[in-house]
Amino acid sequence: MTDVTSTKSARRPHHWRRDLIELAALFTAVAVADAIANLIGHQPDGPYLLIASAVALTATAAFHTWWARRHSHAPPPGAESEPAVHGDAPSLDSAPGRTVLWRMRTTVRDAPGSLAALCIVLARHRIDILTLQTHPLADGTVDEFLLRAPATLPAAQLTRAISEAGGSSTWIERADAHDLVDAPTRVLGLATRTALDAAELPLALRQLLGRCTIHSLPAVSISGRATGETAPVEGVLEETVMRLRDPSGGVITVERPYLPFTPTEFARARALVELDARLGPRIPRSEHVLTLPEGNAITVRRADRGDLEAARAMHDRCSEQTLRLRYHGPVRDADRYLEHLLSPRFGRTLAVQTASGRTVALGHLLWDGDETEVALLVEDDWQRRGIGSELLGRLVALAVEAGCESVYAVTQASNTGMVAAMRALSLPLDYQIEEGTLVITARLGATPVRSLPPYEQAER
Repeated sequence: MTDVTSTKSARRPHHWRRDLIELAALFTAVAVADAIANLIGHQPDGPYLLIASAVALTATAAFHTWWARRHSHAPPPGAESEPAVHGDAPSLDSAPGRTVLWRMRTTVRDAPGSLAALCIVLARHRIDILTLQTHPLADGTVDEFLLRAPATLPAAQLTRAISEAGGSSTWIERADAHDLVDAPTRVLGLATRTALDAAELPLALRQLLGRCTIHSLPAVSISGRATGETAPVEGVLEETVMRLRDPSGGVITVERPYLPFTPTEFARARALVELDARLGPRIPRSEHVLTLPEGNAITVRRADRGDLEAARAMHDRCSEQTLRLRYHGPVRDADRYLEHLLSPRFGRTLAVQTASGRTVALGHLLWDGDETEVALLVEDDWQRRGIGSELLGRLVALAVEAGCESVYAVTQASNTGMVAAMRALSLPLDYQIEEGTLVITARLGATPVRSLPPYEQAER
C-alpha cells in the first residue's frame, strides 16, 4: 500500500527574488488602497462605501478559505479512472526524506473492518505495508506487520495512532533487510538448516520467534542426577513461556517476557522440534587439513558425543594446571562436563586431530541463553603452536554465521594463551573481573573476522 503523490507537490527550493516581488506587491497594494480611500473618503457617501467594501472583502476571503479546505484533499484529475498499481507507484525511498523499516504487532477485534481501520491509519501517515501475518486468537487476532515508514515519524506517534484505530498490546521495533523475506520462505530455510545440523535447532527457534531467550535443560545433570525437567510430548504454552520436549532428553524452554507467544508460533516451534526428533543426531562431516608452521599436519572437524572416548583420553594426557585453567576449579570431575559440551544441543564443538588420528584440542561454542561462550582446551604438548588461535578464529566465524552479536570467554588472568588468542581476533574487547575470574567479551559486529586461517589448508 503505497501513498502515491504528484511530483508537482514536491517542495521547491526557496529563492530571494520571490521575497522581493512579494514585498513590492505589498507596497503597491498599500499605496493603491490609500489613494482609493482618500478619493472615496471625501465623497458624501464615502464612509458607507468603505464599510461595504470591507464587508465584501471579508466575505470573499472567508468563502475562499472554506472552499480551499474542502477541496485540498481532492484527487488529481484522472485519478479515479486510473487505479494506482503498487509496482508502478513511486516508493517512499524516492520521495523526499529517508525511510526506515519497522516490525509491528498489535491485537485487534476479530470483526469485519478492524484490519481496514489499521490500514487507513497507516496510509494517513504515509506508511507502506510490506508484509502482513495474522495470528488468530480465541478472542481476537494478532496482526504482525513489516512497515516502511518515514524516518521522521516517531514510534510513539505511530503507536498512539494504532491505539486510536482499535489496536491494543501494540509492540514495535526496528527491522532490517533480512526481515523482508516472507514467512514461508524463512520457515523453510530454518527447517533446512536444522535438518543439516542438530546444533542449529536453538538458533532456528530464536530466528523463528524473534528476540527471545532459549535454555536447553538436560534430563540428567553433570553430576549424574535426574534434574526432574520434563515436558509433555505436545509441549506447554504459558503466554510468554513455551516448553518443548527436547529430542535428546530434557526440556527446551523459550522465554519472551515482552510479548506473549501466539498458538501459531507455538505450532511452528513444535513442528521444528518434531523435525529434529525424526532426523536424530547429525552434524556436518567436512574436514579441514592444516599445516602448522613446523610442518605438522592437523585436521579440524566438527565433533559430537561420538568423540567422547577420544576427548576423555585427551583429558587424561592433560596436566592438572591445563584442566584447571579450562574448567576454573577442581579437575577431578572434568570428564563429566564432556558429554554436555559435546552435545549439539548446547552448541558446536571443533576437534583437532593429528595425522595419527589422536585428538589434541577441543574448541566449544556454547549457547548460553541469549549469549554465546567460547572455550578452548589444548593438550600440553601441542600448546604454543597457534592451534588455540586457529580454533578460536573458526569458532568466532561460526558465531558470526549464526548471527551472534558477541562472544565471551571465561578464564583467569594467568591464562596468557587465552588472553593472547582473544586479542589476536582484532575485535573490540571488554574485560571484566567476576569472582576472581576474567571474562573477556568480543563484539562481533564492529570488525570483520578473518575468514581464512593463516595456515595452508585443504578441505575434504
